[in-house]
Amino acid sequence: MVWLAVVVAGLLEVGFAVCLKASDNFTRPLPSLGFVVFAAASFGLLSWALARGIPIGSAYAAWTGIGAAGTALLGMAVFGDPASLARVAAIALIVGGVVLLNVSATGSA
Repeated sequence: MVWLAVVVAGLLEVGFAVCLKASDNFTRPLPSLGFVVFAAASFGLLSWALARGIPIGSAYAAWTGIGAAGTALLGMAVFGDPASLARVAAIALIVGGVVLLNVSATGSA
């Protein structure tokens, strides 16, 4: 349940990044409000998970990794950001690094 909160917090990070772009420097009210709501919910879930004993390094890496990879993929798929094999490989390395960090934290690797 705690790790689910971290995953949802990471997905909400994607939401606040998209709203940040759509807010046009906080000049558009609805995306600006979306940014505040998504950011507050994301930070709140991450904080809740940390208070339940998840290691900060693992939780933060998962949170930022989900946010970074999700935002980059959404940028390529929806917003016309450049897509290349190198960019997709970099995203895969981010995801792989987060997985390895979490697996090694449990002593399984």
